[in-house]
Amino acid sequence: MALDGYVLSDAEKDHLLQVIRHFTSIYFADVPGFCIMGDHFHLVVRMHPDEGYSDAEIQRRYVLYYQDDDTKEPPLPGQMAMLRYKWQQLSEMMKEIKQSFARYYNKRHNRRGFFWGERFKSVLVEDGETLINCLAYVDLNPIRAGLVARPDDCRWSSARSDYCLPRYAPQRHLPKLPLTSQYSTATRGTASGVCGIRFIGQAL
Repeated sequence: MALDGYVLSDAEKDHLLQVIRHFTSIYFADVPGFCIMGDHFHLVVRMHPDEGYSDAEIQRRYVLYYQDDDTKEPPLPGQMAMLRYKWQQLSEMMKEIKQSFARYYNKRHNRRGFFWGERFKSVLVEDGETLINCLAYVDLNPIRAGLVARPDDCRWSSARSDYCLPRYAPQRHLPKLPLTSQYSTATRGTASGVCGIRFIGQAL
């Protein structure tokens, strides 16, 4: 959650979504559910640790990571293991998302210091009905806040199929995850409880 008094504009929500997309393409993670609200955001994240990522895969993601820096040299052999480990860690992924957005926000508003109020909070969710209810909870946030009438009316939500985040695939390309088909209308209307991950961490 952002510090009191800092509410995201539409353009800032768009940028935060771009930041999440970028780091999802770097880290070994899926983001099947997300919702960006006025002063906080929710993500449902599945990390993929210890899947035998090749050096070629690490190099490919390294290029994506430094896509705006043409002068960056390829990673040294000694860096491979460090990057392979780092890009499997949820805490590292969240730190980069929060810090990247905070730098953008501070520059945009000519300010310095923290943007996010506290460290992120996470809940471990099992596959199956619990995950479905968790996805429904995330998608229903804008409705509970009185912002939209339907989940897919929210521009910054996984309920909008055109805003789905890419899934990680080591040696193949997968289509966008059909998020709106993962739970029925009845499930959407009855889901309750806090599931998944709500990120309210400090950003530098």
